[in-house]
Amino acid sequence: MAEVPQKTAVAEDAPPAAAAEVVGVSDVPAVDKPETTKEKELPPEPEPEPEKAAEKVAAVVEEVIEAEKPKEAAAKEEKIPQSVSFKEETNVVADLPEAQKKALEELKQLVQDALSKHEFTAPPPRPSKEEEKPAEPTETKPEEEKKEVVEAAQEAEQPPPPPAAEVVETKEDAPPATAAEEEKAPPPAEPSESVVVAEVVEAVTATAVDDDGAKTVEAIKETIVAFAAPPPAEEAAPAAEEPPKEEETAKEAPPPEPEEVCIWGIPLLGDEKSDTILLKFLRARDFKVKEAFTMLKNTVRWRKEFGIDALLEEDLGSDLDKVVYMHGFDKEGHPVCYNVFGEFQNKELYQNTFSDEEKRQKFLRWRIQFLEKSIRKLDFTPKGICTVVQVNDLKNSPGLGMRELRSATKQALQLLQDNYPEFVAKQVFINVPWWYLAVNRMISPFLTQRTKSKFVFAGPSKSAETLFKYVAPEQVPLQYGGLSREGEQEFTTADSVTELTVKPTSKETIEIPISEASVLVWETRVVGWDVSYGAEFVPSVEGGYTVIVEKARKIAPADETVISSSYKTGEPGKVVITIDNQTSKKKKILYRFKTKRSE
Repeated sequence: MAEVPQKTAVAEDAPPAAAAEVVGVSDVPAVDKPETTKEKELPPEPEPEPEKAAEKVAAVVEEVIEAEKPKEAAAKEEKIPQSVSFKEETNVVADLPEAQKKALEELKQLVQDALSKHEFTAPPPRPSKEEEKPAEPTETKPEEEKKEVVEAAQEAEQPPPPPAAEVVETKEDAPPATAAEEEKAPPPAEPSESVVVAEVVEAVTATAVDDDGAKTVEAIKETIVAFAAPPPAEEAAPAAEEPPKEEETAKEAPPPEPEEVCIWGIPLLGDEKSDTILLKFLRARDFKVKEAFTMLKNTVRWRKEFGIDALLEEDLGSDLDKVVYMHGFDKEGHPVCYNVFGEFQNKELYQNTFSDEEKRQKFLRWRIQFLEKSIRKLDFTPKGICTVVQVNDLKNSPGLGMRELRSATKQALQLLQDNYPEFVAKQVFINVPWWYLAVNRMISPFLTQRTKSKFVFAGPSKSAETLFKYVAPEQVPLQYGGLSREGEQEFTTADSVTELTVKPTSKETIEIPISEASVLVWETRVVGWDVSYGAEFVPSVEGGYTVIVEKARKIAPADETVISSSYKTGEPGKVVITIDNQTSKKKKILYRFKTKRSE
């Protein structure tokens, strides 16, 4: 879907390491590069060896630091202040600061003028004919001499010499005319009309005979036809009306209708959603109107060249459905996109995706198609949700040593940062290896507060807990510590989850009341388990018997992901769930329940 004072896609929101940027939407504006870029200035970077983590860190740090330099320079030139800690800005025009309102109006005027002039769909200007023509030899051609003589004669306005005699003398060298040509020959012209004819014929004959006799005859015929006087007025047929001059036609013709240009299914002007689109480009360029306008024009042109509309209809297969997918929403309503790089540990999948340029291009088209379809589901109304949360799972990621993956990453990132501004609300990296965290600590001083506020990193032991800060457990997929599963289940994402924390070497009990003649259904999960679990029913009646529903047992991390249980009773009471944590680490407990009428 690649707002930030930095110049990079969704570049500010692009992850510092290349591997994490392959499928993420770029959200940091890149520096416009009319002449040179940082990449061109850098020497070819050596391919890191996967087994040497230190070399990986050094290579990544150098690359990221160089990429961040333009951002720092741009931050110093900011005229519109940025928030200290990132918070999504409003798209309601009335709530914008005055400086941003003014910038939006200026951009809308530029867009209106460009639509009126058809600048969005017009091809880029071509070089002039003089630039395209190769250098010609210095020798003057007969046609050029004719033109020069005609212009000289018109300027001189000298009294005409007897034209007929000169024409006859010149024609002596020409082949005899046929009877048909004689019949079609025009009547003799008035002397005043034949000045140019005589001089042109004479000059062309003198010059061209030296080169080629055949060219002389042809030049003479062309000259006579072009400048011969019309027949006498009384014998001539009624002259047709002269067509209007080009200048007059242009003045009388009405101006063309403004072109209609849409992006992500939304017109650039005239719709309540249009301002939201324009604000994305303005924020990507720090509200610098001309730069935002240039970015917008380039994006529209790229979408046409890339064939976005046709791409949406292409069938690119389903091999990568487990690599990138949308699942659920965060606590603020943003769609969540999961990028699972560990899937590329499958050698067959990796080869089928990156082994040659054709396959890498197909992957790129698939990624852009996925992003386009996801964007079209967003709400671009002023108060709608028009950004996504990216969750990047680096567990078992191939890392930086995979040259093909890095090449695809670089190309994808460039397209995202240039053409998909401001589509990321948060970039969450989970199961992050130690070397990635080291890179983050090293580059952190070079990032702005706005950029850093969008990045969240978590190692393997903290991944689920970190996700739950932004995404409710009922919306988090099962493999990432949540309770969301595909297929028909007793519970759905509409059934909220309660979170508890059990301290090290302690117990936690959960009491769920149950009424008479009903069935209680519940789900329980302890992230990472390695605890004891048990459940029992305690009747409300004094002196009643406690019923063991599930005997206490130790559950290892790999034993069960979620425990689903139920209990039917004919008397009121409560179900008590006990979690005994004898480890030295605190544990996160998730549970939810519902009561159904007993049949």
